[in-house]
Amino acid sequence: MNRRRALAFALAGAASALLAGCFSLSFHREKPRPGRTTVDSPLVVLPAQKLGTYLVIEAKWDRAGPWHFIVDTGSTVTHVSPEFAKRYGVKNSGPPPAPNIRVKSATGETLVLAPITLHRLELGDAHFDDVPAVINAASCTQLSTHLGVKIDGILGFPLFRETLLTFDYPHERILLAPAGSPALIPGVAIPFNNANKTPIIAVRVGERTFIALLDSGSDSALSINVVGGLSPFFAYGPREGTIVSTLTGDHPQQIGRLDEPLTIGSYTIVKPIADLSDELSAIGGAILENFAVTFDQEHDRVTFHRESTAPLPPSPRRSAGVAFAKTPAYWRVAGVVPDSPAAAVAVETGDLVTRINGVAVAHWDFSRYEQLVAHAETVNFTFLHGARETEKKIRVFDLVP
Repeated sequence: MNRRRALAFALAGAASALLAGCFSLSFHREKPRPGRTTVDSPLVVLPAQKLGTYLVIEAKWDRAGPWHFIVDTGSTVTHVSPEFAKRYGVKNSGPPPAPNIRVKSATGETLVLAPITLHRLELGDAHFDDVPAVINAASCTQLSTHLGVKIDGILGFPLFRETLLTFDYPHERILLAPAGSPALIPGVAIPFNNANKTPIIAVRVGERTFIALLDSGSDSALSINVVGGLSPFFAYGPREGTIVSTLTGDHPQQIGRLDEPLTIGSYTIVKPIADLSDELSAIGGAILENFAVTFDQEHDRVTFHRESTAPLPPSPRRSAGVAFAKTPAYWRVAGVVPDSPAAAVAVETGDLVTRINGVAVAHWDFSRYEQLVAHAETVNFTFLHGARETEKKIRVFDLVP
């Protein structure tokens, strides 16, 4: 099964419609390629910067860098920038790289991602040699622009096959330990697909059980595949949201609040927000960020831990009603939520925004805009039409109450 991942990055309220993985994936997992993983400490602590639901880690091991990475448990391959590949890539040596990967962009163009073998990648005291990867300039550049931090690589799940990998969201850090180590953080252990080494687990909505990918590369909460017969009950919606741009084109978001709880192990999320999808169901960062999540590929299990066992209460999804494709000079409107305050003041797809609340968009990174939409009653956008600028005050509303 192929799963499409986002290519354009849309800021859409308190949580964006961004799916950071940026590539087409297959859930057939190949056997590990030749290489070596060395963890020189019983515990490697990697401090992280939390941007939205992403943990961005920084590493430096020689005169170059520092380098910034996102770990994506939904990706079967590591993606790196051309700059990183140029410094650490090897040719005609090491394990043979995979064939070129061809994917279709949101504009319909075919992208060819060139394979490369990285002779070195170090995360603290964890060393990875002869790492298979692909060069993906588009995703690294767009993700950097979106988050306001230069992203040099998106580290795929197989890279950590010989480690114990923990996303400690509450303490904003990623932990690594040698494979076979005891759990770094106790919690509720759930088995995942041990045939393909993919973090797909069984979860429940109400009394119905289904499988879902644990996807740290998505900032959504819950994505539900409704093509396979799962028909959840909604307390609100589903309604049309923003435009979600994927490798196969732009798709209108269908989003709502479930009328039933989501159960992961012994933890309960009350009436979560869910997107409807024709792709593999997934649990993204908006839910994962409430836990410390440990992936143990040697024993084919994942462990969830949260200080409180109380059910997670619902919270609204706030939005300014517009999704943006972001560049340093301006933000282009990628979509407008129907029947929203933005639509009422005639904001249209393709409009260009140069300032927000009077400040140039170059000074608005992901976190700053997210906080604004989360707390403001209105947002003033300055639109550019030819050589003329106009200002529109748009009311922030609950996309999903």
